[in-house]
Amino acid sequence: MAESKGALIAKTVQKHAGRAKEKFLQNLGKVDRTADDIFDEHLQNFTRQQNSANRLQKEFNNYIRCMRASHAASKSLFDSLNEIYESNWNGHELLYVQAQNVEMLWHDFGHKLADQVLVPLNSYQSQFPEMRKKIEKRGRKLVDFDSQRHNFQSLQSNPKKRDDIKVAKSKEMLEEAKRTYEVLNSELHDELPALYDSRVLFLVTNLQTLFSAEQVFHAETSKVYSELEAIVDKLATDCQRGAYTVKKSSPTSPKKSPTSPNSTMNSTPSSPLAGQLYLNIPPAPSATTDNLPPGVLYRVKATYKYTREDVDELSFEVGEIIRVVEYDDLEEQEEGWLMGIKESNGDKGMFPANFTRPI
Repeated sequence: MAESKGALIAKTVQKHAGRAKEKFLQNLGKVDRTADDIFDEHLQNFTRQQNSANRLQKEFNNYIRCMRASHAASKSLFDSLNEIYESNWNGHELLYVQAQNVEMLWHDFGHKLADQVLVPLNSYQSQFPEMRKKIEKRGRKLVDFDSQRHNFQSLQSNPKKRDDIKVAKSKEMLEEAKRTYEVLNSELHDELPALYDSRVLFLVTNLQTLFSAEQVFHAETSKVYSELEAIVDKLATDCQRGAYTVKKSSPTSPKKSPTSPNSTMNSTPSSPLAGQLYLNIPPAPSATTDNLPPGVLYRVKATYKYTREDVDELSFEVGEIIRVVEYDDLEEQEEGWLMGIKESNGDKGMFPANFTRPI
């Protein structure tokens, strides 16, 4: 067993050495090499095709990684939205449902890319390493064939020292090397063009699947986001109508109990004039109602500075003139508060009546 193994190693070393010597002599131009221009063209096409497949596989794997990162970001976003979107807001349940729909679309898209695009691409790309091994083997057998051919020619070139036994043995080895090479060469002459021609159909099928999956995903997510937009639009409409405005109904709310900053005037006015102010009724004979613009009930002058506490209120400085007008919605009128427009800049809002006096 040891001798057989040793003999095998020695034979292998000798074969490698013989190939190295033959290639060295060929590179120096000392001996010729078997040329095959058609195979060389097939080899160039194969190399170009393999490089394209490797690049496509690399970029598509990177694309899937980015898609999965986008999926994770989408899920985190909707998880956050579901937490901050309050349960009493319009569309709370619908938002959750649509978020689940987006999640399902991401999962479906990911499975299609992996199963219908990446798997076929991996199968296509896996052909090239095996084919490359076969090409390299064909190259080695070609060197062996050339080496045996040169050896046979060398034995025949000197008739005086010709050894018929060696010549016969060399011829036998040459024929064996030729058969081995030609079998591989013939197979590759068939397989390489077939593989090269397959690139078009593969690319068409792969890209059709990819683009179709993309189209379905974006079309369906577009529908979901249209629904989400409609949900938010309804929320905005409700907000504009004051559906989610905090009502100032507590005992300390200034709209229920307006007070001036002067401690001697911190109670709600109780005179007949004050009662008229709360109802936006022009007081008489204290306020002038003559020559006022349309819609203006009367005018008042600020006796104290007031800084608004809500968006629907009016801020003003001492001495500013305010035109009192009717509330747009009389149901919103609150006791002790007037609706007015500042003459200085046209700002409109509610303000406490006892911070002003009629003029």
